Amino acid sequence: MAVGDEKRVGHLADSPPGVVWYNDPKWRSLIFQALTLLAVVALAWSVVHNTAVNLERRHIAQGFDFLSTTAGFDINQTPIAYPKDASYGRAILVGVVNTVIVAVLGVIVATILGFLIGIGRLSHNAVVSAISTAYVETLRNIPVLLQIFFWYFAVLGLAPHPRNSMQPIPGWVFVNNRGIYLPEFRFGGHSGLGLLVGLIVALVAIWLIDRWARRRQRETGLQFPLGRTALGLIVALPFLGFALGGFDLTLIPAKKSTFNLTGGIELIPSLIALTLALSTYTASFIAEVVRAGILAVAHGQTEAARSLGLTNGQTLRLVVVPQAMRVIVPPLTNQYLNLTKNSSLAVAIGYPDLVSTGGIVLNQSGQAIEVIAIWMAIYLGTSVLTSLVMNAYNRRMAIVER
Repeated sequence: MAVGDEKRVGHLADSPPGVVWYNDPKWRSLIFQALTLLAVVALAWSVVHNTAVNLERRHIAQGFDFLSTTAGFDINQTPIAYPKDASYGRAILVGVVNTVIVAVLGVIVATILGFLIGIGRLSHNAVVSAISTAYVETLRNIPVLLQIFFWYFAVLGLAPHPRNSMQPIPGWVFVNNRGIYLPEFRFGGHSGLGLLVGLIVALVAIWLIDRWARRRQRETGLQFPLGRTALGLIVALPFLGFALGGFDLTLIPAKKSTFNLTGGIELIPSLIALTLALSTYTASFIAEVVRAGILAVAHGQTEAARSLGLTNGQTLRLVVVPQAMRVIVPPLTNQYLNLTKNSSLAVAIGYPDLVSTGGIVLNQSGQAIEVIAIWMAIYLGTSVLTSLVMNAYNRRMAIVER
């Protein structure tokens, strides 16, 4: 054995010469990480074990078998089938769908309103800028729960009784303190299928034309009127599919009864109040995100666009906003997540979302741990899915260096 090899006796092969392995920072950090992991696992096992022992001692059933038990309670908004003998699992699924409805509507309204308010704050028009600033400073400093109460009790609660319903479109649209009633669309024959197929074909065509138009603009510098083309396709192709399907459509308005209205599409007050409150509240934060993103774009970009003869609208749409989106998307994702999680406040006004229906299931079944685990898993799943979609979009908007 060589002299150099003898010096390595008692040391690991990758340890620095002359350093015992347990004094090596690399191995020492691995040891501490392993011990920390073992401590976390032991703590988690202890909590799970103690919980299982306590539940068994109190003769409380464990597991998710209760989801197949008949629920026995009604839900005032059922976008999917919910028969009288529906199970607890079905009730929770209805709550999930109702939560998704509020989240999607809120995100759409908040995004549109937030972008308009954010751009309005940078307007050279003093009135528009002042109104936008007042909107942001007022709504973002009022708790969202109070805003939900305002829309539900102070606005929708003052609507007339069903007997005296307001009719913006006489005989077709009714507004009262029990909600908004719209005519129901019923397609006959293959009209509905034709309309759906036409819409899908239009969306695919718009996507293909958009890719072609971008490539054409990069190669020739010529712009294609994508907006007008997309509008024409989104109207013409579904209408063509509807016509080929037989032109069979029946509008069924709500009918007045003695004390209420029946039939049609009913938008309950809690859905309207929750959507308005969450979207207007979140829009105030999105407006600041948009304003910060636009201000992050170098002013030289605006000057260069104007020197090329672009109008203010074209400069904003083609130069400023595309560059600002790289700054806007990460905090915008946070606002989408906040809106989705804030929808759990629906229980305060009786909207049957995930937390509300799950709370009823919890009280009736006594399966607190399982129901709370379902809540956590679903909200975690929606948050992760939203983040994945927004991160994919953010990567698409990133600058690609040549």
